[in-house]
Amino acid sequence: MNAPAPYEPRVPSDSMPPGRAALSVTWAALPILSLGLATPFTFAAAALWRRSLHLMVSTAAYLGLFALWMFLFPGIGKESGTEHTVGVLVFVLAVVGCGHAFLIRRRVFDPHGLSAVDNEAVVERVKRRRLLREKARELAAADPGLAKELRIGRPDLPRQYNDGGLVDVNHAPVEALTTLPGITPELAEKIERVRAEAGGFMSAEELSAVAGLPPSLTNDVADYAVFIR
Repeated sequence: MNAPAPYEPRVPSDSMPPGRAALSVTWAALPILSLGLATPFTFAAAALWRRSLHLMVSTAAYLGLFALWMFLFPGIGKESGTEHTVGVLVFVLAVVGCGHAFLIRRRVFDPHGLSAVDNEAVVERVKRRRLLREKARELAAADPGLAKELRIGRPDLPRQYNDGGLVDVNHAPVEALTTLPGITPELAEKIERVRAEAGGFMSAEELSAVAGLPPSLTNDVADYAVFIR
């Protein structure tokens, strides 16, 4: 079977490690969970961490609203209109503050998008493809007929067997040969001409010598080439 497609995040927070994603959601939810009481402090903590002008201005604005709320709160039930004003302030600090925090949480917790970079996963994918190529070469050496039936090294043909990206230099068309490292369309056409005259190649070294490829390409080509007779 073909290798499964690389995992791609389905939701924004999914591109961050689970712990950081959970922390960012918790941080963004604090304004509404605290009914607005924690909003200015939530933004203040982020402003101190990221030293962002946007966060500093937001902190100052929410602190001003919070101070006004604290000033008006004792007058609830005593002065006309105070209750309505306090309600509006609570709404802004809790609901608007929460929405604001969710909008910017990625800028706070993953400002450069580096959390989505999983080098270990990339390394494992490369190692796996290398292993698939080695196994496919072993199979081709032991049973060339089966290798042809499985279409090892034939990315130009529909197939199910995953060979890790091999190209069969002895049978693949020009378009497939150009997927080999450093092989330009001109070199691929030259390989095809020489192949027709020589009847095929046994190794990357023979390919380089007979087809006159630059010596610097030999090792790179050998990593992805297979020579099925």
